Amino acid sequence: MSVQALAGIKVLDVATLFAGPMAATLLGDHGAEVIKVEHPRGDPARTHGASKDGVGLWWKMLGRNKKSLTLYLGSAEGQRIFRELAADADVIIENFRPGTLERWGLGYDVLAADNPGLVLARVTGFGQFGPYSSRPGFGTLAEAMSGFAALTGEPDGPPTLPPFGLADGVAALTTSFGIMTALRARESTGRGQVLDMAIIEPLLTVLGPQITAYDQLGTLQARTGNRSTNNAPRNTYRCSDGNWVAVSTSAQSIAERVMRLVGRAELIDEPWFATGRTRAEHADELDEAVGSWIAARDRDEVVAAFEKAEAAVAPIYTAADIMADSQYAALGSVLQIDDDELGPLKMPNIPFRLSDTPGEIRTTGPKLGEHTAEILAGFGVDEAKLASLREQGVA
Repeated sequence: MSVQALAGIKVLDVATLFAGPMAATLLGDHGAEVIKVEHPRGDPARTHGASKDGVGLWWKMLGRNKKSLTLYLGSAEGQRIFRELAADADVIIENFRPGTLERWGLGYDVLAADNPGLVLARVTGFGQFGPYSSRPGFGTLAEAMSGFAALTGEPDGPPTLPPFGLADGVAALTTSFGIMTALRARESTGRGQVLDMAIIEPLLTVLGPQITAYDQLGTLQARTGNRSTNNAPRNTYRCSDGNWVAVSTSAQSIAERVMRLVGRAELIDEPWFATGRTRAEHADELDEAVGSWIAARDRDEVVAAFEKAEAAVAPIYTAADIMADSQYAALGSVLQIDDDELGPLKMPNIPFRLSDTPGEIRTTGPKLGEHTAEILAGFGVDEAKLASLREQGVA
């Protein structure tokens, strides 16, 4: 296998739960050496969500391609060891409340004095400054404050939160991009820098022009359920076998193909059918036409007919469907890897493919402190010293 793109980059993952650690996971997928620096109690992600035989399944994915080092940063000895680790690192990812690293004597000025090329990614709910910066912040709060929840749900229903870590995931992707941007800048300047990632911000971009529309038009986007104000038909529809499909007609040609397929070609000649926004004003009529046609057929028949008509449709999948799907199988989107604790284990693969330097999932999430002795040995900590550190609660 060719050398991985980030081979030679050393990352200290000092963050907990999701956004920061996931950014480190993405870097590790492409060859970065990621050391997960955990409190001796362990990252809370280890016990978050479903488990098998007492082993957290989310952790197995989030901790992949990482080494686990236990270290209590609240102690003077832990801080000394961390400074040694940081002097040899390219990237640190942390998500403590602003001021915590500084209180421990681990602020960027201290760390960069020994390592001017260091990139410090600080991932918090609200950023490093401003009136909310000291508040505890989670992805749920970002989903609420970004406008996402206000846009999500049925028109007559409450704002709706996603049943997964959406804001954390988007922030993780953005953080990994920010880190790579800083590393690229370092090639020109020779200096590292601080990346300030507020989890409330990335969703603002993903949600599109809501802010621009309010600024220029004074309009606020309303909840529309599964419908869109920009095109129709666009919804989920139930098939005769109880399964569901989603239909999108963002392109005019697709909208026309759908109406011909469902036997309502006459609607294409209506003046309002000519644009997505005016079609959306007639969503009830279009949904009835498409929904009744789909309701008379099972899912396989619907998908096959749409595919033949070159119209856009997708089945509503569960995890079971994903693992049985031929397209996901062709892409290798689900990977099976052996785990020391659970045996063969499947998880989502790396979310993109590089032709020359592909990423690789080499290991699943490690046991707590699994690599502590190995890592600290490189800094002169022998077995006796490690035993003393553990007795003191430092490692």
